[in-house]
Amino acid sequence: MSTPAWRLVVVLLGLALLGSSLGVIYGKQEARNRFNELQRLTSERDELDIEWGQLQLEQSTWATNGRVESVARDDLHMVIPQATDLRIVQP
Repeated sequence: MSTPAWRLVVVLLGLALLGSSLGVIYGKQEARNRFNELQRLTSERDELDIEWGQLQLEQSTWATNGRVESVARDDLHMVIPQATDLRIVQP
């Protein structure tokens, strides 16, 4: 091969090396960005899990039999019927 042909091969290999280097840099940066996003989403998931547990606890507190009976008696003015007020209906 002549000297100009070698120069062309060297330039092409240099451009290929530069392109490959830029591809590696881009890939690394993309991996970092995705890892940071994963960490953020994991943290958000953990916070939502904590909130979900708190909401379940709150719901179970509001739904206790004593609480329901208290609200029915105090807020809705409901009373337990006397035995004389009950009627049994036969099918």
